[in-house]
Amino acid sequence: MEGFKAAFRNEMFKLFKRKKMNAAAILAILAVVIGQVAVTAAKHGLGLRIAGGTEFPLVVLSAFSYTLLPLFAAFVAIDMFNGEFASNTMKITLARPVSRLGAFSAKVASVAVFIADSLLFVMALSLAAGLLFNPSTAGLGGVARVMVSYVVTFLPVFVFSLLVVLLSNVLRGGLAVFFLSVLLFLGFMFLSVLFPNASSFLITSMFDWHALWISEKINVFKIVRQGLIMTGFGVMLFTAGFMLFDRKDL
Repeated sequence: MEGFKAAFRNEMFKLFKRKKMNAAAILAILAVVIGQVAVTAAKHGLGLRIAGGTEFPLVVLSAFSYTLLPLFAAFVAIDMFNGEFASNTMKITLARPVSRLGAFSAKVASVAVFIADSLLFVMALSLAAGLLFNPSTAGLGGVARVMVSYVVTFLPVFVFSLLVVLLSNVLRGGLAVFFLSVLLFLGFMFLSVLFPNASSFLITSMFDWHALWISEKINVFKIVRQGLIMTGFGVMLFTAGFMLFDRKDL
């Protein structure tokens, strides 16, 4: 654990040093601002009531979880592995008194922290915007629904990032990994529409997993089933990614 803690602190330092958190924060702010401008324009220009109060953060989450969040999670995962292999800094990382499992786990944990921080930041920002522009629809129940939605969205996005980590240890080129990740993302989306009965086994179809948690009639069986599927995928992807990472010849 001492080696893991040291490696994790080092990975978090590199994450902040490369300013990926700042870039993600700027794009998250733009996403919330653009969303609020669009909602306000539709409301006052067309007389439509689209979303406000605690409904607006859920609209933002639906768009954010399918666009910017997996994109930036993929960028961070690729940089953690392909970026270091390309710059030959991975040798320095593994030269420290830490096992390969510790180094690999620290990198994966850094990606997880990035995803969690991004979700929390967007939740706070969109919730503040929703309450500011339409406070009359606010309530403790609505705020709780928003918090639950953002928290549970972490799992499917994190599992997708583990798929990117696996690809990063299969291919050397970061650009190739990114384009392959995008193709897989689009392919999974297409297959989930083409074969809806098998969509539960396509991780991208679970980015809206939060909808099951906040529906009027909660389907506990489906929530547990999809949770177990994602956990199983996560374990397998983490194990496969580490096996490839451990066998790499530096």
